[in-house]
This record gives sequence, C-alpha cells and structure tokens, in this order.
Amino acid sequence: MDTLAALGHGFLVALTPYNLLWSAIGVTVGTAVGVLPGIGPALTVALLLPVTYHLEPTSAFIMFAGIYYGAMYGGSTTSILLNAPGESGSIVTAIDGHAMARQGRGAQALATAAIGSFIAGTIATAALTFVAPLMVKMALLFGPAEYFALMVLALTTVTAVLGNSLARGLGSLFLGLALGLVGIDMQTGQARLAFGVPELLDGIDTVVVAVGLFAVGETLYVASRFRFEREEVYALKGSKWMSREDWSRSWKPWLRGTLLGFPIGALPAGGSEIPTFLSYLVEKRLAKKPEEFGHGAIEAVAGPEAANNASAAGVLAPLLSLGLPTSATAAIMLAAFQQYGLQPGPTLFDSNPELVWGMIASLYVGNVLLLLLNLPLVGMWVKLLVIPRPWLYAGILVFSTLGAYTLNNNVVDLVILWVIGLVGFGMRVLNVPVAPCVVGLILGPLAEQQFRRALAISQGDATVFITHPISAALLAIALLLVVGPLVMRRRNRTAASDHAGKTSTV
Repeated sequence: MDTLAALGHGFLVALTPYNLLWSAIGVTVGTAVGVLPGIGPALTVALLLPVTYHLEPTSAFIMFAGIYYGAMYGGSTTSILLNAPGESGSIVTAIDGHAMARQGRGAQALATAAIGSFIAGTIATAALTFVAPLMVKMALLFGPAEYFALMVLALTTVTAVLGNSLARGLGSLFLGLALGLVGIDMQTGQARLAFGVPELLDGIDTVVVAVGLFAVGETLYVASRFRFEREEVYALKGSKWMSREDWSRSWKPWLRGTLLGFPIGALPAGGSEIPTFLSYLVEKRLAKKPEEFGHGAIEAVAGPEAANNASAAGVLAPLLSLGLPTSATAAIMLAAFQQYGLQPGPTLFDSNPELVWGMIASLYVGNVLLLLLNLPLVGMWVKLLVIPRPWLYAGILVFSTLGAYTLNNNVVDLVILWVIGLVGFGMRVLNVPVAPCVVGLILGPLAEQQFRRALAISQGDATVFITHPISAALLAIALLLVVGPLVMRRRNRTAASDHAGKTSTV
C-alpha cells in the first residue's frame, strides 16, 4: 500500500505541466536520436548532461528517462528500414524487420514494434514499481563492508558483461579507477595525480569524461568508419495498420518478450542483448511457421522489441535501488546522479522520494506519449534518416565541446574532454568497452571510502569482508564473474584439443 501511495505522489510530480513538458521533450529527443543510426541512448544522455547542469534534478531525470525509453523505441525504425541497428538490443529486430520492409510491410513491422514496446514498457514499469522497494529493503541490511562488496560486484559486472574480452574490460576499468584518484585525498588532504594543475585538485568531472568517451570518442569512431554513401531507405507502402492476422501473431510474443526482458535486465549480467536473442529463439521454437524466420516473420519483430524495452525498465531496478549499473546507459545515468551530488541506493528513496517516484511515474506517462509519437508520426521520423552524416557528426562535436566548457568555464575541461575523446576513439578501434571506465571513475572513490570505513570500524581487521555473510556472498559472485569465463574458455579449449587429438589418431 505504501508503494501505491508513493507512486500516486510520483504521478502528482510527473503530471505537473513543467515536468510533463520535460517528459515530452525527453521522449521526442530520444525517439529522434534512436532513429539516427549510430547514436544510442548512452551517447544522447552523455551529450545532454552539461546542458541540464542547472536544471532541477527531478525534471532532469524525468527527461533522461524519456530519452532512454524514446531511444529504445526509435532504434527499431533504423533497424527495420535501414538494416542498421544503432543499439545492440536492436540487432535481432533488424533480421526479420528489414526483411518485412523489403517486402513492403515496413509499416506493419514498425507498428508491432511500437505497440509491443508500449505494452512491454508499461508492464515492466509496473514490475519496477514493486521490485525496486523490495530491493531497497534488502539494501538497508548493508553496512560499509557490504557496500564495498556491492561496488566491487558492480565494477566486475560491467567489466565482464560489457565487452568480448575480460582483459580489455579490466583495462578500461583500471583507467577509470586511475581517473577517480585524481584530486585531493579526502582522508589525508594530500593532492593525488594533480601534476600541479589547480583545476585538477577537485578531481576530473565525471560529466566531462562521459561526454568525451561517449560523444566525442564514439562520434570520431563512427565518422572515421563511415563512407558517407547514401543508404537505401525502404519507403513505407500500403496500409500502415496491422491486420487481424498480424495482431493474432503478435500479442503472445509481446507478453513473452516482456517476461524475458524485465528479469534478465534486472540481473547484474543482464542488459538487452540476452533477452532479445532468447525471445527470438523462443518465438522460432513456438511458431506455426518457423520457416518464415529470417524472411519476415512478424513474431521475430514483436517478441525481441518487447524484450528490449522491458529490459530497459529492468536495468533501472538495480540502478535506483542499489546503485548498480548493468548497461552503458545505466553507467551514464549514474554519472548524471553524480552530477547532482546524488548516490542511487536505499537512501535515495528516503532523501529524494519526489525524484525517484516522479521518475518512475514519468515512465508510465512517457510510454503513452511514445505511442502517440511513434504510430501516427512514423513518416516524419523516417525523414531524419536522410540528414547528411557530416552535418550530424560535426554538430555533435561542436555541441559536446560547448557543453563541456559551460560546466566550469575553464579551458582545462576542454583539454581533458578532447584527450579523453581521443582515448575513447582508440578504445573503440581496439574494441575496448568504454562503460567500465565511467563506472570505475564514479564508483572507485565511493568503494575506497567504504573500504576505509569498514577497516576503521573493524580496527584494521581485513577479514570483515568475508566474515559478514552478505559481503562474502557478493564478493564470491564477483569472483565467479571474473574467473568463470576464464575457466569455461580453458575447458572448451581443452575439449577442442582432445577432440582434435582423437580425430587425428582415428
């Protein structure tokens, strides 16, 4: 009952004309950005962090939530009409969605994606409403040792999940941890890694790093790899409404995709890639016409798109209740909380209930706004695909540079922005994930603080981290995430060599 009362108060916050305006701006910008190929929600939120610096926190996060959901919606347009998924969660949608577009059924593919996203987003937001407070109650049992273990889990989770190579992920993480050490040590008062630059005594601004890695680095990478040739956009033909058969083939995949997306998105090793692929496999297994998969099956668009949007709400559950980011966008939103001096977790629900519940309520509102934006105005969004790429990328670079300068009005921030941007470009070229760097920069100093606090309380006894059951369990999971893939890889390599040896003797 307390949850429903808190949600009701959240709706009062979200439905004020001022916050409703920011929600509408967020979903519109998010959809427009999601439509543009190569620009995802993480880059957009990073780009807008400096702009919202002086905005009231509740309104800023209502807008960020709208951008997040909107970009998930908009990503399907690019995947279906251009076969160019801007986000990893839209890769599966492109397989059959683009095949439908080539057959002249692009409008139906976009419709099932939009309606499925609305249904999945609404159900998953309802799940978030009731799951997040339960996770908060669990987090209230935490002391300094448990919080340190939780942050270690967050760091290893993002490192192990967001990338193909554990070594590259750890390299990105250690870069972020090193950047987090810059500034004055809060315990001793000594300057660390400031190199005599007064502007570095306050530390490196997380917003500058986030914009540098995601906006500058990503844009330079996409611009360097793209040949700027005019791509073929498949026009929308015939009726833009789904037939009765389309509805009958879509509604079950929408629900199944939602059931897969939310819980997997909420897991530390979740994200949107796993549930979308699982949804595709489930729908192919249950389909009456499995031979259509890969050639334009509407179920293969409906299920994965629902899973993609449900996972977005799932990602917000650990972020808001535990401060645990499980995706690149969640890492950037964590940087946004840091920008306002806020730390997601159980204390946030008590200290800023208007922000948390206003943001959750705005997700319901945003879902309705997105449905109204996407179904009737899909033709308008398609026109964004013809914007010349040089204009687009040049605009992003100028906008990010001006935004970073306005944070503190000093040139040092600009130098850091472009150095970090070039590092981010190099990381993308070498296939090093950038999200662990942002998470390391944010959570590194907090983990150090909790580590020192736990040792102070235990009078220097380091076993406090393994004698507390919750802390020991979290550290064991973190160790499993790091060691597990290495053991599996070695076992597969041994099995492959044994198999090769048997075939050679035969």
